Parts: sequence; structure tokens; C-alpha cells
Amino acid sequence: MSKRTVLTGITTTGTPHLGNYVGAIKPAIEASHSTDVQSCYFLADYHALIKCRDPEVVHRSTLEIAATWLALGLDTDRAIFYRQSDIPEISELTWLLTCVTAKGLMNRAHAYKAAVQENLEKGEDADFAIAMGLFSYPILMAADILMFNANDVPVGRDQVQHLEMARDIAQRFNHFFGDHFVMPEAVVDDNVAVLPGQDGRKMSKSYNNTIPLWLPEKKLRKSIMKIVTNSLEPGEPKQTEGSALFAIYSAFANPEQRQAMKQAFADGIAWGAAKQECFELINSELASARSAYEELISEPSRIETRLQEGAERAREITVPFMQELRQAVGIRRLL
Repeated sequence: MSKRTVLTGITTTGTPHLGNYVGAIKPAIEASHSTDVQSCYFLADYHALIKCRDPEVVHRSTLEIAATWLALGLDTDRAIFYRQSDIPEISELTWLLTCVTAKGLMNRAHAYKAAVQENLEKGEDADFAIAMGLFSYPILMAADILMFNANDVPVGRDQVQHLEMARDIAQRFNHFFGDHFVMPEAVVDDNVAVLPGQDGRKMSKSYNNTIPLWLPEKKLRKSIMKIVTNSLEPGEPKQTEGSALFAIYSAFANPEQRQAMKQAFADGIAWGAAKQECFELINSELASARSAYEELISEPSRIETRLQEGAERAREITVPFMQELRQAVGIRRLL
């Protein structure tokens, strides 16, 4: 492909929340409308198995996340949108890469080191209950990226190490078998919002402080009303810095709205009134997409059709490339 390829994966473990939307989904969907790049977006259901042993959660999350991206306007005519498990070449490539990956490289992976440290602190054996999926998942991630020779991979800072590993693995494969892989680059956007949750900490399922993206209108309002604020009375000036409410409002506001709310804080707006404005702003942005989401969720066959179409487009790339890689390593017909 002559265009630069940008690749993004979404792990299918859980229900999307406002933090996912602002931090990853919204900017990625905007990028999918660009004619300058080939965007690849995939549902990382094999990655989900590393942490989640509940098949119903993985299955339901796949439906919810796919419906979310489609309802919010992902351009699947331009972008390639597929389910990881529908591309068997990714699993095959994972094994080819595993065979050239140094174990020492995997030993240095942050997630593995953290799990070992936790075991040692509990007095357990270093590798107690650590599955090979956790140990070697950076190789699966490398296969996701290298299968499409992605040039750019948008990631959070905590994922940069995995991109460096993918580059190391690609270089090692190229060294043994010739130049087949381009070197992917991590794209870290420090301007992408990290949204606080109801308690002011980063919005995260692990903190149980998320605001689910597709709450019905009344439940969304109730959830926003639970955002923690201080005890300042109406009429008392309020600080925007450190305010979870202002941060959440700002993530959805345009510059004029943001400035107006900043002034309202300074003028002593009542917390209830500020939360109501926050609710109205978020609800107005999500209302039409919520209707589209509810329609899609009720018709899984429509989503499945789009995923299968995406898989067909993806395999137009992966099947011939996998054949090239098989030839390179010596797995080919005798005649």
C-alpha cells in the first residue's frame, strides 16, 4: 500500500465509557475520514483472553465495542474494520515471530515484570499463576502491527515499550529472512485527553469510577450528578484546576463554551447547575449516536456483516503477505 498505514486495536473486555470515547474513539474516528492514510481498526478479541476467562463478557464486549465504533461514524468504506480472530494469518505470524523472539526480551515486558513483582511481594514463586498469554502477548501485538506493515500506531505512553519490542522482533526476522517488515513508529499524542472519573482519579474500570458511554438519558444525568465536588456554596468562586467536573465538561466543550464555564466557576456557579450544564452538553453530543447504537445492538447481524466485509478486505492484504513470509522461512511446496 502506498499510503501510510495507521493501526489501532481495541481490546474486547468491558463496556466503553466516556474516557474511552474522548481519549481514543473520537480522535480515531475523525482520523478514519482522512484520505491521506490507510486506517486499520480491529477488535482485539485474542488479547481479551489474556485477562478475561468469561466467554460471555468477551462476546458481549465485542458486540458493544463494534456497535460503538459504527454508531459514532467510523468510515468503514475508507478504514478497514475487522475482528482479530477473523484473520488466521495473524495467529500464524505470531508463531513465526515467536520462533525468532529472544526470551530475554519478553522477560523485560512491563506487565510480566509487574506480575512477577506482585508474586514476590506475596511470598509466592516468581511465575506463580502467570500464563504464557501474559508472558508472550507482546509477540501477538507485534504480529497485529507487522501483518499490515503499519507505519504509525497511536498508543498511550504505557504502550510505547510494546512498539519498541515490535521493532526489535521485526529487525530480528528481517535479519534472518530478508526485508519483509517496515519499522512501526509509536504515535503518542500528549494532547489526547485523559478523562477523570466521578471521584477525580483517571476514569478506569479498575477504579470503578467510570461513566458508561451509552447510559440512557436519565441514568447519564444521575451519573454526572455523582461527580465529586467540594463544599463551596453557590456564589462562592470555584477553581477549575483540579476539578473533575470542569475537566469532563471541557472534553466535550468548544473553546467558547469552555471559556464561559470557566467564567461561571469564577462567578460562583452552583455545583448542581454546573453538573446540569455538563449533562446537557454531553447528552446533546451523544443523543443521535445513542439511538444508532441501540439500533445496532438490537441487530447483531448488521454488525457481523460489516465485520465480515472488513475481514475480507483485511485478508486481501494478509493472505498474500503470509504466503510471502512462508516462502521466506522455507515453508513451501516441494515442487
